[in-house]
Amino acid sequence: MIENMILGVVVGSRAYGLDGPGSDHDRRGVFAAPTRAFWSLDKPPTHFDGPLPEQFSWEIERFCTLALQANPTVLEVLWSPLVEVLTPDGSELLAVRSAFLSRKVAATYGEYARDQLTRVAARRDRTGETNGKQAMHMIRLLLAGAHVLRTGEVLVDVRPMRSRLLDVRNGTMPWESVTAWAGDLRGELASALDTTGLPADPDRAAIDQLLLGVRERGLT
Repeated sequence: MIENMILGVVVGSRAYGLDGPGSDHDRRGVFAAPTRAFWSLDKPPTHFDGPLPEQFSWEIERFCTLALQANPTVLEVLWSPLVEVLTPDGSELLAVRSAFLSRKVAATYGEYARDQLTRVAARRDRTGETNGKQAMHMIRLLLAGAHVLRTGEVLVDVRPMRSRLLDVRNGTMPWESVTAWAGDLRGELASALDTTGLPADPDRAAIDQLLLGVRERGLT
């Protein structure tokens, strides 16, 4: 499916600006299966791993479905500053990326962050150890959620907060300070929701038009 890739980006620590010498190159992509492939009983895959290490890609319809649900992992693909593959169809996808955004991001980003916090707290209760990486991503998700609601742009590069976030990841920030920061950010997320200019729902019609265009071009 690599030949059908329309958008390929680097995500993870390198895109966030939190990488170190040994950081992985986490790659995510979007591919468009040939339209005629959907006419047989055996449909094209909705996603696949590889062929590069740490690479995962979605077929464009599946990708759009997840992005319309305000899935944070999927949305950041559209705003990654590290683009490795970009075709004309990929450019059209990026051109309508704002159509995926809605007030739903408050719930999805908040829920993802809450899940991370629950896991970290449960491990602390069970073992006395703190998963700094999970804690850092919990904070990053809260930062990103408020940013989307305030600006209509998905926050990926968090280098301005690099020092504090790495303190969380490395365990040099006391747990009490981490939870206090998370509490402040939850308040910011709620405030941003109250004042956001984002619509209640994403623009499904715009995404339908995008997908129809991709499928029509995929007939050639």
